[in-house]
Amino acid sequence: MSVFKDSVIIVTGASEGIGRALCLALAPQGAKLAIAARNAERLASLKAEVEGLGGQALTIPMDVTDESACKALVDQCVAAFGGVDVLVNNAGGTMWARLDEIRDTSIFERLMRLNYLGSVYCTYYALPYLKERRGRLVGIASVAGLSGVPTRSGYSASKHAMFGFFDSLRIELMGSGVSVTMVAPDFVLSEVHRRALDGEGRPLGSSPMKESRIMTADACAALIVRAMERRERLLITSLRGRVARCLKLFAPAWVDRIARNAIEKRQ
Repeated sequence: MSVFKDSVIIVTGASEGIGRALCLALAPQGAKLAIAARNAERLASLKAEVEGLGGQALTIPMDVTDESACKALVDQCVAAFGGVDVLVNNAGGTMWARLDEIRDTSIFERLMRLNYLGSVYCTYYALPYLKERRGRLVGIASVAGLSGVPTRSGYSASKHAMFGFFDSLRIELMGSGVSVTMVAPDFVLSEVHRRALDGEGRPLGSSPMKESRIMTADACAALIVRAMERRERLLITSLRGRVARCLKLFAPAWVDRIARNAIEKRQ
C-alpha cells in the first residue's frame, strides 16, 4: 500500500514549482490534498490534474503572510477531510540584489513574513491535528538556509530562521510521534526566479538562471516524497549542498567561494 494512501496533506505554495510538482507526485498514491496559494486559477488547474491522477484536492486560495488565513486553511482542511496527516510548508519567495543595491528595505520584512512567519503560522494551527495522527511536518527551506549566499541576504536569513524554528520544534516534539523533515533544495527550475525581487522591490520578470543546468521541480519533488515517506530529518538535494555543509565546519572561506561562484555562474 502507498504510504500516503488517504493521507490528508496540506501543501502551501502549491500553484507553481516544487509545490505543484509535489502535489502531482503525491496524487497517484491516493492522497487527499489541501492545496493552497494565492493564484486561484492555477489552483483550479492543479486540482483537475491531481484528480486525474487518482488523488483528491481541495483548493484554498490564501496568503500565508496573513495569520488568520493560515488558521482558516487548517480549519477548512479539517472540515473537509477530518484531520491533518502532513503539513508541507512550501510557500516562499526570493530576491536578487546586493545589500548596497537595495532601495526598498521592506524586502527583508516581506521575505521574512512569507518564508518564515507563514510557516510558523501554518504549523501553529496544524500542530494539534498532527499530534492526533502522529503526523509529519515538512519545511521546504534552501541550501541558502545552511550557508550565506550573495544577492540573497534577505532570503537566506528567512531560510536560516526556518531551520532554527523547525530544529527547535523537533526537540519539543520528541515522543509525540510527529516527525520534522527539513528540505534544503539547491537551485530548482521554478517561477520563483522570475518573481525574485530586485533592489527596488519589483519582480525581475525573467529568470537570471541558466535554467538548463538546474534541477527540475519534478526531480526535486521525487526526492522530497521519498524523504517524507522515510521521515528523514534533513534532505539536501545537491552534492554541492552536501559538500558545502561539511566544509563549513572546517573550511568556511571555501564555502563562501562556492556560494559566490554559483551566483556568478548563475547555476
